[in-house]
Amino acid sequence: MPAGRIDANPGYPPSAERRDRPARRVIEAHPGTIMIVDDEPINIKVVQKYLGIAGYENFITTSDSSEAMEIIRSQRPDVLLLDIMMPCVSGLDLLDAVRGDLELAHLPVLFLTATTDEHTKACALELGATDFLNKPVKPTELVPRVRNALVLKAHHDQMAAYSKRLEQEVQQRTAELVRSHRDIIRVLACAGEYRDRVTGNHVLRVGRFAGVIARRLGYSSHDAETIEQAAILHDVGKIGIPDDILHKPGRLNAEEMAHMQLHCEYGMNILRGAPSSENSMVLSQTSPEHLTLSPVLRAAATITMSHHEKWDGSGYPLGLTGEEIPLEGRITAVADVFDALSTRRPYKDPMPLERCCEILEEGRGQHFDPQVLDAFFAGLEEIAQIALEMAD
Repeated sequence: MPAGRIDANPGYPPSAERRDRPARRVIEAHPGTIMIVDDEPINIKVVQKYLGIAGYENFITTSDSSEAMEIIRSQRPDVLLLDIMMPCVSGLDLLDAVRGDLELAHLPVLFLTATTDEHTKACALELGATDFLNKPVKPTELVPRVRNALVLKAHHDQMAAYSKRLEQEVQQRTAELVRSHRDIIRVLACAGEYRDRVTGNHVLRVGRFAGVIARRLGYSSHDAETIEQAAILHDVGKIGIPDDILHKPGRLNAEEMAHMQLHCEYGMNILRGAPSSENSMVLSQTSPEHLTLSPVLRAAATITMSHHEKWDGSGYPLGLTGEEIPLEGRITAVADVFDALSTRRPYKDPMPLERCCEILEEGRGQHFDPQVLDAFFAGLEEIAQIALEMAD
């Protein structure tokens, strides 16, 4: 500086002022809100003056620490400058409250303190203090530290906003995949029913009934939803049955019935993603060797192989008895028979609800698992409502 010149701002040497200029332009373009809490109003004025000279304009101030948290939560400052030693509520108490609030946990907190007690400083750092400045505060230290704290806060806010957008996009894409998955399941199921000339909502009703029964049996919402979607595919294997058998108007002979029963195996192979009969009956049993990874398709493969089994062992294709039959199959058996009884088919009129229930009860312990049947009756009101809403 030339001799005789008086610096208009002795707290800022020319070199420091030059260093601050680029950062100051950034701050002016993206101003932050600074909150100052100090029980001495003069201290607030001094700090606010220094920061004002540096280009900051948005301030929230209070000398009453007891109202500080309410102000912080309502005004949401970008950086908090605190005195440590204050009556009523100390700076450490405020810091503890800020860090304990999930929405404020990343707020930078700078302490302006005259204390030299190392224990107090250690406590503040342990609680999550961002920085310390000793009183009397020097503007050459105050301004860059506040600037750095604001930069960190801005980066955090940007990352938080990006993370939120990313999470929303993931949720949207996941929802789209779920809808697509369900659509594919319904289309595949309808293909099987179309071959059987059974129109309408049969497969969808069976799925809904199975979901109700599963929930009544104590399945979680997620697992019950899996069974509901899987049961829709219970007869997809009918795609592989010849028309002359599938559409025969009269009773099937023994050879034809044996061929018809192969729809269980066909369905399992389709849902496994391996539509061939090589060793399929050996591989299936009650835990087929799946090639597909989808939980719904894995459950559906189990259901296709087991929903014609009967509790007393007189069912097909494997003649399983009791709990040898997978529970998903036992659930779908009740749902499928109820829908067949309660709806119109080319060869029969729908039966009244009371008669449907009587027939199901007659099959207790023979065709149907008694526990599954109890769950069906426990959910009968909901099942009857679904049948009414989805009637053909």
